[in-house]
Amino acid sequence: MLRVRVVLGRSWRGFRTFAGSAVEVKNEPILGFQEGSPERAELQKALARLKGRTEEVPCVVGDELVWTRDVRYQLSPFNHSHKVAKFCYADKELINKAIQASLAARKEWDLKPVRDRAQILFKAADVISGPRRAEILAKTMIGQGKTVVQAEIDAAAELIDFFRFNAKHAVELEAQQPISTKESTNTALYRGLEGFVAAVAPFNFTAIGGNLAGTPALMGNVVLWKPSDTAVLASYAVYRVMRECGLPPNIVQFLPADGPVFGDTVTSSKHLAGINFTGSVPTFKHLWKQVAQNLDIYRTFPRLGGECGGKNFHFVHSSADVQSVVMGTVRSAFEYGGQKCSACSRMYVPDSTWPQIREQLLDVHRRLRVGDPVEDFSTFFSAVIDDKSFARIKRWLDHAKSSPNLSIIAGGNCDDRKGYFVEPTIIVTKDPQDPIMSEEIFGPVLTVYVYPEKNYQEVLQLVDTTSPYALTGSVFARDQKVIDEAARVLRNAAGNYYVNDKSTGSVVAQQPFGGARASGTNDKPGGPHYVLRWTSPRVVKQTHVPLTEWKYPYMG
Repeated sequence: MLRVRVVLGRSWRGFRTFAGSAVEVKNEPILGFQEGSPERAELQKALARLKGRTEEVPCVVGDELVWTRDVRYQLSPFNHSHKVAKFCYADKELINKAIQASLAARKEWDLKPVRDRAQILFKAADVISGPRRAEILAKTMIGQGKTVVQAEIDAAAELIDFFRFNAKHAVELEAQQPISTKESTNTALYRGLEGFVAAVAPFNFTAIGGNLAGTPALMGNVVLWKPSDTAVLASYAVYRVMRECGLPPNIVQFLPADGPVFGDTVTSSKHLAGINFTGSVPTFKHLWKQVAQNLDIYRTFPRLGGECGGKNFHFVHSSADVQSVVMGTVRSAFEYGGQKCSACSRMYVPDSTWPQIREQLLDVHRRLRVGDPVEDFSTFFSAVIDDKSFARIKRWLDHAKSSPNLSIIAGGNCDDRKGYFVEPTIIVTKDPQDPIMSEEIFGPVLTVYVYPEKNYQEVLQLVDTTSPYALTGSVFARDQKVIDEAARVLRNAAGNYYVNDKSTGSVVAQQPFGGARASGTNDKPGGPHYVLRWTSPRVVKQTHVPLTEWKYPYMG
């Protein structure tokens, strides 16, 4: 499970790397689920077991399964008559109980060798890769409305990669040590934070929930994990795997809860040491303000890490490969119904190539299947997550239908009678500053601005300044001078920046993910530095030569 190779120390221009251990892991292969394949058969069995079933998901504090009176249900997005999970909200009293139980377990967990903590995640990754893969994929598909491939790249590949690579990075971080001399030995200790970490997870990636809770725990922290109401089923399955693979009680508490109740309770505790968040800008800002207002009560300054989405762009130059633009844009804008933080929702196309791009976009659009991803594996995407999301997207579609600046050229309809279905929608805008080009929609809606080819430099400035977000973006061009120019102009416009590729699809350890501006704190989960974010390093100097004099030699 854990392969280690020795790395020898070496020096270069005054800098030094130290003898230590490197852990060898690879990205999890993405399975194909072809007709007749064993993985397809296992998945179909797991889906059949969940059909019509409602699983009970309690709050978990330590080893205690707790039910409160505030009972809720997670509904399947594409069939909202199916209650996939029955769960309950933790109240203030239970959240405070979880905090106290976590704090009691913190010191022993923090003193546990990092390799022992890492082995838990390595084991969990192996279990998800093998015997529990089909179960977690099925629960992600039914509970969060994902197709086979979208569930596979999330709840299997990305989650496994998060566990393995973060465990690797944690072990290797311990080898990063300061310089020692003949007179003294200097040692860096990577402690967990003093207090607890609150992990607030989104619905759209099962893997993100596992990472938000699992990585701080890996680094010696205790965690209160608040899963999304609309991802409780799969999140609980991930939590159970972590516990079964050796995570002790009280290290991660599983606490579905009302957002404001959870936020108010954790931010009013003097022991809050960090918030690890993925969600909306207003919620993250509210939590940040609460922390600021309570700053005087805390034992330590809380670490705030947040990823808040984006208004991601595809900029197309006249030299671009048209087919690559079309295929990449369809996948980025419409896979998982545009509910990825990185989904393309604004596109800038030169007038010279727009007729060709338009024709090909519409041709593909006619072939996209939207429906039940469980019964029909040819479905390209399914329903959006819930009634609130459906209503928000519908308001944008109504805006597009009523605005003189906007023209819907494909889609534009929605229906919530059985599930929360929204057609893949393509809109053309005359006004590049229309709100639909700057505000996040989080649905299958793509807006295109067609610009005069000669004005591409001005349009690059538009791309950079139109939206408050800066998460992902793509530039399509074959002219290297244009590629270089765009990279300079758009330097701060995206934390994950793609050239001749779609704006979605980051892979752990290959493209660590995150953006700045309104998109978040850009801590780059999936990269080697992310684990350091959840530590409080201590440096110890041990002197071997006793001090025998208080005066310095020059003093005579």
